[in-house]
Formats: sequence, structure tokens, C-alpha cells
Amino acid sequence: MRGLYLAALTLSLGACATSHVMMGQARPPISPALVQVYFHPPATKYEEIAMLDTSSKGGFGFTAQGKTDIVINRLKEEAAKLGANGVLVQGVGDQPGGSVSTGFGQANAYGNHATAGGIGFSGNVTHKVGSGIAIYVEPN
Repeated sequence: MRGLYLAALTLSLGACATSHVMMGQARPPISPALVQVYFHPPATKYEEIAMLDTSSKGGFGFTAQGKTDIVINRLKEEAAKLGANGVLVQGVGDQPGGSVSTGFGQANAYGNHATAGGIGFSGNVTHKVGSGIAIYVEPN
């Protein structure tokens, strides 16, 4: 099911940076620095506020880690806007983003003879996409 969800997420994030779907009641906004990231449900009681989706598109991450950091930070920022003090990360994956290509060619002609050569390079561009649940974890 997680794979199906990530596939749907990948298709839906073409143009948007971050979105949410409310599941509970929003709270007053807080600082993103106060939002805790969870990869497993917390042991204490918590309330689900919203499902979050985001991507690293438009960010300045060039490595897989850099792009993942952008995704996590955007999830935290969106959760903070909703007053959530936690994000339960559901998954992070790759999304194709096109390619970058360049090439060079040269030709020479001498009388009845001609020579030509060329070289080209192409590289794929990928973005990271991620999803999570904005949660409010009850204080101890």
C-alpha cells in the first residue's frame, strides 16, 4: 500500500511544493524549529491534524541527502503552520524531473575532403517527494 501511495503522490506533485488535507482540528501556528520528526508513531498520545505532501522541487539540494533535507524541512514548515508539534513521516521517494543535455560539434572541409566530430552529454534530473502526517503530541 505504501508503494501505491508514493506512486500517487509522485503523480500529484508535478507543480506544487507543499499541500495538506485536513484530518483534524488545526491549532495556532508555531515555529518550525519546535516540530519534532518521527519515523515511527510516538509512544505517547497524539492527535492527527493533516496529511502532508511536498517535494524538493525548486529547492537548492543537489545530493540525495540535500533533497531529502528540503523535503523534511518543508514537511516541518507546513506542520508548524497548522500548529502541529510533530510530523510522522510516511515516506520519501524520487520523482523524475526531466533532463539536462548539452553537445558540441565541429566540421572541417579541405578541398574534396571533409571531417566532422561531435560529443554530447545528458543527465537526468530527479526531485525528492515526501509525505507525512502532521500530529500534535500531548505533553507528558
